[in-house]
Amino acid sequence: MSTFPWLTALVVWPLVAALATVLTGVGRGRPASGAATGGGTFSAGTARTVALTGALVEVALLVGAFLAFDTGAAGTHQLTETYSWIPALGASYAVGVDGVALLLVALSVGLVPLVILAAWHEQGGDHVRLRRYLATVLVLLSFMVLVFTARDVFLFYVVFEAMLIPAYFLVGGFGQGAQRRYAAVKFLIFSLAGGLVMLAAVIALYLQVPVDAATGLRPEDAFLTDNLTGLALDPTAERLMFCAFFLAFAIKAPMFPVHTWLPDVTQNATPGTSTLLICVLDKVGTFGMLTLCLPLFPEASRWAAPFVVVLAVISILYGAVLAIGQTDVLRLIGYTSVSHFGFIILGIFTFTSLGISGSSFMMLNHGISTGALFLLAGFAIARHPRRSQQIADYGGMKTVAPVLAGTFLVAGLSALALPGLATFVSEIMVFLGSYGRWPAAAIVAVPAVVLAAVYVLLTYQRMFTGPLGADVVGAKDLGGREKTVAGVLVAALVVLGLVPGPALDYVREPASVSVELVGATDPEPVLGAAEGSEQ
Repeated sequence: MSTFPWLTALVVWPLVAALATVLTGVGRGRPASGAATGGGTFSAGTARTVALTGALVEVALLVGAFLAFDTGAAGTHQLTETYSWIPALGASYAVGVDGVALLLVALSVGLVPLVILAAWHEQGGDHVRLRRYLATVLVLLSFMVLVFTARDVFLFYVVFEAMLIPAYFLVGGFGQGAQRRYAAVKFLIFSLAGGLVMLAAVIALYLQVPVDAATGLRPEDAFLTDNLTGLALDPTAERLMFCAFFLAFAIKAPMFPVHTWLPDVTQNATPGTSTLLICVLDKVGTFGMLTLCLPLFPEASRWAAPFVVVLAVISILYGAVLAIGQTDVLRLIGYTSVSHFGFIILGIFTFTSLGISGSSFMMLNHGISTGALFLLAGFAIARHPRRSQQIADYGGMKTVAPVLAGTFLVAGLSALALPGLATFVSEIMVFLGSYGRWPAAAIVAVPAVVLAAVYVLLTYQRMFTGPLGADVVGAKDLGGREKTVAGVLVAALVVLGLVPGPALDYVREPASVSVELVGATDPEPVLGAAEGSEQ
């Protein structure tokens, strides 16, 4: 068993890299040519290199964590570390990962260097802003790793709220839309409202921990998730606490009807910021439903499941329909995520091993697929003289940028779950799992597959086929740096689509554990039931 603190290293290293990045160029003179931008090109180039190097070292640490993880016991938490943090409150610094958490950490760590590469020339040539942007991205990475590894509910809540700080500045301070501050404040208000409701439930949950008869105090590790699982809770209190946790996670997810902050953020943030917020940060919502709502409140989860399933199906169809009508490409991608998150939530609340495995796998696949769409759309926007996000301002780009067109098409086909690409496997698993428990919900959600084909293919047609748009006549195809970003993402989609087995090994056992903790059992297969009746 490895004794190296892999998870703490993954949390701390991005903060070190962020500090090194923001300090790059400090103390250097400001030449006349760089006075307006806060430094020369050497400073900007060094900042990019430092940030990218820091992100790649984080990838190396992730490889070490994977090598130390026992896939055969993916349903148990490994690489654990527990230290007393605030004994008076029963809070601990406790981290650990099962298979699902490790994949989401991998998604976080893997996307950041690609975002840094994609943002190589962002922030309008302002080198000071660029350094601060890259440092903020690295700080957010640290929080994302910690929130997926936290095994103490109080620690989870603190990081859940702390993530809002870098996320707010990435949208409001470094965004590119005219309403970026409005979008950032809206995101902050929605998230804080959900967080405050969740805080009340966290306190209420703590009060349910039995007091030690000898000391009259609660244990110093009272907030450990393992200690809170299986508590004998009053049914009414359990349901109220579930609703509070679920609301906070539904806002983060985002889920209809508390999703309205999402399209504004994607329209006004940079594509790299949207990649991190939608493809990684929002997974905290579905991850929280799976790892906190189900095990801590099993009876309430079963009680709320019909209502949650209805909302999930509404999200699936609503997001797909609204995506079709969008004229802004980044806003369109945002609405597709509302639909896809509906699938993830539907799979979680099937309470079946197949459905939960599919949802867990879809969290990873959605992050790669939608991240590719955001970053490739950003490459197209960077080639427009006005950096327009309006789909109508493009057209025929495949004639001048065939690699961009081809990779965008692959990412789009992944979003509509084309067989052979990553999302197909997870979406089919969700459909089959939900049909076993909620057949009506699965049937009603099926039209979303057709709607996805409509919004993906229409967008591709309008932007990349037909007559070449006047504004993009001189557009260049992807350069080497951009091809690296696109190539890594497309390769991941193809590999996970054709060879999903190794990734599914990380989610299969945690799904079975979740089904057991919620007190459910997998439904009998229809074929098996028929054979039994014949005998």
